[in-house]
Amino acid sequence: MNIAFFLVPKEQVIYLSPHSTIRQALERMEYHRYSAVPLVDEHGRYVGTITEGDLLWKLKRSPEIGFDNAHRVQLTEVPQHMQIRPVHINQQMQDLITLATNQNYVPVVDDNGVFIGIIRRREIIDYCFKLWQSEQKV
Repeated sequence: MNIAFFLVPKEQVIYLSPHSTIRQALERMEYHRYSAVPLVDEHGRYVGTITEGDLLWKLKRSPEIGFDNAHRVQLTEVPQHMQIRPVHINQQMQDLITLATNQNYVPVVDDNGVFIGIIRRREIIDYCFKLWQSEQKV
């Protein structure tokens, strides 16, 4: 099975620049009800994922920031505690499943590391469940 079948294209994905601010990230995450958002640089490359936890830890450890000054701090200044690893579009299904066991989504990049979209864990689980169901009927 080609993993491109599961791809949610970049145009349909909410992502941020690493130069976005903490406030922009919080507002975007709140609006879309996401707990993590991919970071894509000015060349279109995937550079990591910012999570709610990353933002909360930064705010907790930097009380001088507070929400009032969150617009002054870029995401480049926020340590990422989880390394959300991407897959290449031509990788095998087992590579995708291995990453999806620990990540809500898996970023997908092309051969140049350019972000082309995500694959959500729920689609992978749905696919595996349907495959299992079809095997039960045999």
